[in-house]
Amino acid sequence: MVRPIKILQVVGGMGRGGTETWLMQVLKNIDRERFHMDFLVHTTEKREYDDEIQSLGSKVLPCRVPSRPLTYAKNFYRTVHDFGPYDVIHSHVHCYSVYVLRLARRAGIPVRIAHSHSDTSQEWATSGRFRRMYLTNMRSWIHRYATDGLSASSKAAAALFGPDWESDSRWKLLYCGIDLAPFRNRVDKVSVREEWGIPPNGSVVGHVGNFRTPKNHAFLVEVAKEVSRQNANVYFVLIGDGPLRASIEQKVAEYGLGNRVIFAGQRADAPRLMLGAMDAFVLPSIYEGLPLVLLEAQAAGLPCVVSTTVTEEADCAKSLIRRLSLSEPASVWADELLDVLNGASRSRDNSLALTKLEESPFNIVNSTKNIEALYWTRYRELCGWFT
Repeated sequence: MVRPIKILQVVGGMGRGGTETWLMQVLKNIDRERFHMDFLVHTTEKREYDDEIQSLGSKVLPCRVPSRPLTYAKNFYRTVHDFGPYDVIHSHVHCYSVYVLRLARRAGIPVRIAHSHSDTSQEWATSGRFRRMYLTNMRSWIHRYATDGLSASSKAAAALFGPDWESDSRWKLLYCGIDLAPFRNRVDKVSVREEWGIPPNGSVVGHVGNFRTPKNHAFLVEVAKEVSRQNANVYFVLIGDGPLRASIEQKVAEYGLGNRVIFAGQRADAPRLMLGAMDAFVLPSIYEGLPLVLLEAQAAGLPCVVSTTVTEEADCAKSLIRRLSLSEPASVWADELLDVLNGASRSRDNSLALTKLEESPFNIVNSTKNIEALYWTRYRELCGWFT
């Protein structure tokens, strides 16, 4: 029997982020007789997906102190030696992928993939001179050490591989997918709302995202304040966690919105909350790659108010999407949300959106087939293995 192709996924940690959730779904759906995936992480802290990864026969391998390159290199080589050999390394840590793939080349890993999941062009534009020099060098060096580059969207590709990325055949779009099965379930909306103390006649705006700067929670609270000023029967459910959560909770308290903004924390049942609790979805992100939560909101049939910085490649069910510039004040966003809520139907039908997503590359089944094809083809091409 031919051994499976061994793939080492490199991530900060396997928590409930968009990239990590996609990787978890790939692990569940990939042909594990042909492909074996392990996860090299930059933390020793246990994360939400660690146990499930191990239950599926894969390993979570801590490789500490990426901020200390020499120590990290020793840890990396030891990990590859002890648990390899690996045929493919697939790095999801943006610019730091350059160093990871450089080490991987020295370790003899033939297929080296850099994956860009975020459009960081605005971050680059507003960085200081030394930070811009670092980022420019990283972009240059990735051309040297990556055999392949993948991106979640066109903007994400340009951010890591450069504005002329399409001229290099190594760089490709590969849309991450979502699991559509939970969105086919029937959900008792009354009981879901009762869990959160939301009255049956209340309207609910949802948001999913880690509490970090790009997700723009501070602006979202300003929008919630304006919405509540006009309609006291609107609730906001915020799913996620992160370093800025405490400051956002404080801001909510200062505005007297404690009984209108619900902090749901990290959740494994976000689809159930989308189907059962939410009437609309808001995503005022400063930048994104291609937000999987926006695909999930469409799968749930939710009308979505989204910032223009989010790529339109994510608009699978276009009739559900409304876009606003972040230069517009919170009051304009509030008016748009209230208009959406006024037209939202509690008996909404998400079957049309689901059909479109099922046929698209955003379906995890299709997304996994695409990544399988890449691993298989590139390993054969670079290693001359045609068994």
